[in-house]
Amino acid sequence: MRVPRIADSTVARLCSYHRILEELAQEGRRLVSSRRLAERAGVTSAQVRKDLSYFGTFGRRGLGYHVQRLHEELRAILGLDRRWDCALVGAGHIARALYSYQDFRRRGFHFVAIFDTNEELVGQRWGEVEIQHVRRLVPEVRRLGVRLGVVATPARAAQEAVDLLVAAGVTGVLNFAPRKLNVPPEVHLRNVNMAIEFESLAYSLRAAEARGRRRRAVPVEE
Repeated sequence: MRVPRIADSTVARLCSYHRILEELAQEGRRLVSSRRLAERAGVTSAQVRKDLSYFGTFGRRGLGYHVQRLHEELRAILGLDRRWDCALVGAGHIARALYSYQDFRRRGFHFVAIFDTNEELVGQRWGEVEIQHVRRLVPEVRRLGVRLGVVATPARAAQEAVDLLVAAGVTGVLNFAPRKLNVPPEVHLRNVNMAIEFESLAYSLRAAEARGRRRRAVPVEE
């Protein structure tokens, strides 16, 4: 299967289509039109067709897409048809929540190594995985052949954590620490800053409240 270079926004939409198709399959739907898929994804049917066209021809005019078949195609395109072993750096509350989230495993993402600097945590087990000291990260990640790393440390420790992951051969990093990280060009970095998302949402609510107050303050002409 050819893998063209496409924008991150396109990848995000493909992920959305994949989840929608999964929902449709659970609902017992066999076929779906580009219009219906677009409505659920919040885009246009032309956008759906354009996004899928990067990877080939899917569906038939007048019939739409076969739900299960397209779901499997997108699963392969997104790399979800294989197992991804992940290393988790940090063993705090966020890390524990990530490790406990069963949907990651269902989608092929498995935490096989956990590291922390807290001696009180080192040696504890989360399920089948024992928390190791971060000094063991490089040799252990290399031994396991892990390619994906998750940084869930305090901000001050995040750059050191990602440096160790890169040194161990990890080429994909998901960062939950609230700071900018520097990685080599060949390493793919994604940042998830929940504080910024909350702050952005708070601003939107505050702005909406302010607009509502201004509308109420406008006098009604008799």
